[in-house]
Amino acid sequence: MPALSPLLYAEPRHRRAMHAAALLIFTCIVIAGSVPGARAEVGEYASGIVLHSLAYAGLATLWFLGSTGSTLQRALKAVLAIALMGAFDEGVQHFLPYRSGTVRDWLVDVSAATVAATALGALLARIPMPQAAGRNPARPG
Repeated sequence: MPALSPLLYAEPRHRRAMHAAALLIFTCIVIAGSVPGARAEVGEYASGIVLHSLAYAGLATLWFLGSTGSTLQRALKAVLAIALMGAFDEGVQHFLPYRSGTVRDWLVDVSAATVAATALGALLARIPMPQAAGRNPARPG
């Protein structure tokens, strides 16, 4: 599992890229969800619960990996970000005549984010933080 260490403890530029990717994917989700008939077509392949769970768990994963702080702080940041994104998405859907924004979908989003953040937190607890290159761990630098 040490191979996951660079992903769980990413460099600042990679963390920013993960947050940017999450925001870009979220923007695409909102835009695609606003296209008349698009949701119905996708619904032929997966239910709304599956789509929401996978999409928002993925976004939560990106947000967690892009965050800093303790494991709990990273998890809370990810869940809060998804709660806001999900609320925005459902708010947009509420104003579209061919869609409906629901609290149930928002709860699925937040639940998926919570599960993803909890799993990542458990994984993070098992993988030690990598030592910085060229530093002696016995001497603070």
